Amino acid sequence: MLPEALTHTWPWYIAGPLIGLFVPLLQLVGDKQLGISGNLRHLCSALLPRRNDFLRYDWRGAGAWNLLFALGTLAGGWIGVSLLGTREIAISPETQAALRGLGLQDLSGLAPREVISWSGLLSLRGFVSVVVGGFLVGFGTAYAGGCTSGHAINGLSGFQVRSLWAVLGFFAGGLLATHLLLPLLY
Repeated sequence: MLPEALTHTWPWYIAGPLIGLFVPLLQLVGDKQLGISGNLRHLCSALLPRRNDFLRYDWRGAGAWNLLFALGTLAGGWIGVSLLGTREIAISPETQAALRGLGLQDLSGLAPREVISWSGLLSLRGFVSVVVGGFLVGFGTAYAGGCTSGHAINGLSGFQVRSLWAVLGFFAGGLLATHLLLPLLY
C-alpha cells in the first residue's frame, strides 16, 4: 500500500545529500537555521519565563518555529517506527562482534538492554554510560554552542570555523570514548 521508499531505511548517499540540501533551502526560503539543541532553552523560556535572565527573551520570535520542528521530528520518528518500519536497527556483523566483545549480548531493539534499562542504569558501567555520558553531552552542547548535528550539518555548510573545531572535538571525544573508555567499562 505504501511506496517501497517509505518502508525501508534510505542509504547514506540519498539521505545525506537530502539533509545537506535541506539546510541551505531552509536558509534561503525561510531565513531559518536548522538546529535542535536550542529548543531546551526555548521550552524553558516558555514554561519558566521569570526564573533567570538567560530565559527572559522573546522565545516566540526566536524559537517557536524551532519548537514546531522538534515536535515534527518526534512525530515523524513515531510515525516511522509505529506505522512504517521496525524497531530493529541494522548493525553490521563487525560492529555486533565488537559490541559482544565488550560484553553486550542483547543487541535487539534500539539500544543494548545491558546499558539502557533500569537494572543497567544501577550498574557502574550503565551509570557512567548513561548519566555521566548524558551530562557530558549536555555540557558539550552548551559549551560548543550547539549539538553535533547542528555544527556538522548547519555550521559546516556555512563555513563556520568554530563548527569545524566543534566537529573535530566531537569526533576526537567519540574516538577516545570508543577506544579508551568503553574497554575500561566493559
